[in-house]
Amino acid sequence: MRRWTWRYAPAGVFLLGVVALWQAAVEVFDIQPYLLPGPGRVWTAFLEVRGVLPGHIRTTMTEAVLGLAWACVAGAMTAALLAGFAPLRRAVYPLLVISQNIPMIVMAPLIVVWFGFGIMPKVLVVALIGFFPIVVSTTDGLLRAEGDLVELARSYGAGRLQVLRTILIPSAVPAFFAGLQISATYAVLGAVIAEWVGASSGLGLFITRSQTAFRADRVFVAVVVIAAVSILLFAMVHLAARLAMPWQYAQHTQAGALTETPTRSNASSRKDVR
Repeated sequence: MRRWTWRYAPAGVFLLGVVALWQAAVEVFDIQPYLLPGPGRVWTAFLEVRGVLPGHIRTTMTEAVLGLAWACVAGAMTAALLAGFAPLRRAVYPLLVISQNIPMIVMAPLIVVWFGFGIMPKVLVVALIGFFPIVVSTTDGLLRAEGDLVELARSYGAGRLQVLRTILIPSAVPAFFAGLQISATYAVLGAVIAEWVGASSGLGLFITRSQTAFRADRVFVAVVVIAAVSILLFAMVHLAARLAMPWQYAQHTQAGALTETPTRSNASSRKDVR
């Protein structure tokens, strides 16, 4: 508990300071609510729409989770192919980098036109956004596997699939979850962008309706909710990483304990000398 407090207390204090400055700026400069509502007005707007928010959150969260799942499957399979076949990696990898220069807000309308206004285009947009970080990080993790272990396994007659399953995949698991955490931070944003184009429910639709009604306070409510949902999804991925790699987090904990132990012993020794 003490470690968690020291880790997250500064962020909480900074956030409270930002909210206080926000409220002070609105009051001192007499900013109109349709331009920048104060935190109190945003809280009032949240109380007004708290009954309809769960449905929108459920829709956006479903799209984000499904899209992230598709990105995981497609990204891991693509990374395995790129790491296993160098000619394919040299041909496809530059195209993946170039694809990231295409704004998804431009592609989202086309995807909706191609696949309709159901949940499918939203999931596809999220999957496309989360695909690249997973592919890049997982491919890098597969290529960074210890060459001596790979050569030893091959010298004992291990095939390509056996090397991939026993050596490459375990070494790439940390890199995979690193890319997955990056994708999780953008998954909700991708779902919201897709909902802007056309949807019957979701936080993107809620923002569009709030903007049309010139309710900036409700837009801020949606922004806060999107941030909270993104943090929740990131925490879920982090928990999955801890469950998949307990040895790595155990090593970090032991390392932290070892660094704290000499300090305490030195303090006690100084006390004894006195």
